[in-house]
Amino acid sequence: MGLTTGTPRKSLADVVFDRMQRAIKSGAYGANERLPTEHELAAEFEVSRPVVREALRRLREQGLIYSRRGAGSFVRSIGLKQPLGFGQLENVADLLNCYEFRLTLEPEAAACAAERHDDATLSAIADALELMRDATNRQSHREDADFQFHLAIAQAAENSYFSIAMEALKDHIAVGMRFHGASVKRETSGLVRVFDEHSAIFEAIRDRNGAVARDLMRDHLLGSRDRLFERRPKRQAAQ
Repeated sequence: MGLTTGTPRKSLADVVFDRMQRAIKSGAYGANERLPTEHELAAEFEVSRPVVREALRRLREQGLIYSRRGAGSFVRSIGLKQPLGFGQLENVADLLNCYEFRLTLEPEAAACAAERHDDATLSAIADALELMRDATNRQSHREDADFQFHLAIAQAAENSYFSIAMEALKDHIAVGMRFHGASVKRETSGLVRVFDEHSAIFEAIRDRNGAVARDLMRDHLLGSRDRLFERRPKRQAAQ
């Protein structure tokens, strides 16, 4: 059976990457197991070898597979789930700490993404932004698309440490995004303003303006944190 892309903008390489990533993380391929050859994978997915090659490149960048010259690609024994051992998010202090960590991580990832993105990784950011645009037009907030936007930027940074950290933080980030989405929906222009922030970050990355991308991401995260904890800045100002 051939592949379907699901959405018009999703490339065949995206689909092959998603399918293989799920297979690896689910344990369908064992640790250090050799993957089928490019020719075999192209036949299995009914795509060209360059499409498979691009999917394999992205799997290597995420640290899920490694290559041996002349021997093929193999599944790494690490990173099959979440290699970082973050515990459960238990209280408001944990959520604030998560924001603090994101403020050290994501602005730099955005700057790197601006410098290093290619057509495929930029398209993944654009796809997530389009989902957010559609939700905003319906006066809704999609936490899944919001996270996918931030994760796609980390992946576009071409440094697997960024994307692995983001994936490990997914459940923690989702809590903040859920509460933040609820807070901005209470404002007449809240959703539009937050979408515009994401759109500006995308444009800076697209235009390869790393310094602006870094600043915009930092401002976005600070704004998200401060909107979620409205009283926190007031207490600090009074001190």
